[in-house]
Amino acid sequence: MNSLRRIRAIFGKELIQLRRDRMTFGMIVMIPLLQLLLFGYAINTNIRYIPVGIVDFSQSGLSREIVQIVKATQVVEIRSYFESVEKAQAAIASAEVRAVLIIPEDVDNRLARHQSLGFGSPPATDEETSQPIAQWIADGSDTIIASAIKSLRGMPLAELLERPVNRVTPTFEVTLLYNPEQRTVVNIVPGLVAIILTMTMIMFTSAAIVRERERGNMEMLISTPVRPIELMIGKIIPYIFIGVIQVSIILGLGRVLFHVPVEGGLAQLAGVTFLFITASLTLGLVISTIARNQLQSMQMTVFVLMPSILLSGFVFPYEGMPVAAQYIAEALPATHFMHLVRGVVLRDVEVTNMASDVYWLALFTLGGLLVASLRFKKRLE
Repeated sequence: MNSLRRIRAIFGKELIQLRRDRMTFGMIVMIPLLQLLLFGYAINTNIRYIPVGIVDFSQSGLSREIVQIVKATQVVEIRSYFESVEKAQAAIASAEVRAVLIIPEDVDNRLARHQSLGFGSPPATDEETSQPIAQWIADGSDTIIASAIKSLRGMPLAELLERPVNRVTPTFEVTLLYNPEQRTVVNIVPGLVAIILTMTMIMFTSAAIVRERERGNMEMLISTPVRPIELMIGKIIPYIFIGVIQVSIILGLGRVLFHVPVEGGLAQLAGVTFLFITASLTLGLVISTIARNQLQSMQMTVFVLMPSILLSGFVFPYEGMPVAAQYIAEALPATHFMHLVRGVVLRDVEVTNMASDVYWLALFTLGGLLVASLRFKKRLE
């Protein structure tokens, strides 16, 4: 009986402590709610409205009709028109579009050859049955995007024909760039750099200030001439080297074990990685200035990690998300680094062609340092 009373007393104490710790109670509610919203609303494997471009060498009524039929599938969304294949491929490399439909100048003749192969016609030759009327060029580094574009290869175009066909249906040729074999690991390994750095960098610094307070070092820091901004910079510098080691391990073993190529320059890769590491570390510092203890800092870290993993495009395509989820994704450093690291590693894109992502990471880092410094200064007062 005495044991039950003691257990009941401890139970009551824990309930009171939990009620007073509003942040922990909030995380208990928010974490499952966030998971439900992300998996139920934002995550969509049935991808739609892939941004694509058009290269129309025909400029005919037929070519415009083909574009409308492709657009009606809702698998793609026409974003741009290009004058040449070279400009179109450059747009794919910089992720301005994910695929391009090239309509040849003789599309009318190609379709006419298919029309001549209707019922009662002589048997078609292999060349006649295999010649497509147009061509898709797609970014093969994202296997889900590539599969969605390949699904358009045999889409029904019979309505373009004046009479039924026997066994020959006009089709599209599909060419995949960067990862023609559609190896999933090629897409996963560079993305894993972003996810692992997000997890470790935020986790390292999210408890930095809280740990000083719990160890009783805060009074010593207050008494020193160290400025808040100097403290924040000093906190993140050691972890930058840890991040570099992690990136080297992931990409090095990815190349040795899985034959994932690193197409871009190492200098560009080092530059964008440095920006992302510092952005993630400063985000952790901001969390550390908000949390009251290490438990709260870990809870807030998890709260940031889940959207970073699910909305950054690591597993589920960014294009398949609702607009509201895309806005949230744009606020996360992992989303921008995902664009950069896959662009540099897989497509050998110049960083200048992805300048918006670079600027965003730089501004996020500066803003995070400023916020963390100001919040730390207020706590000193």
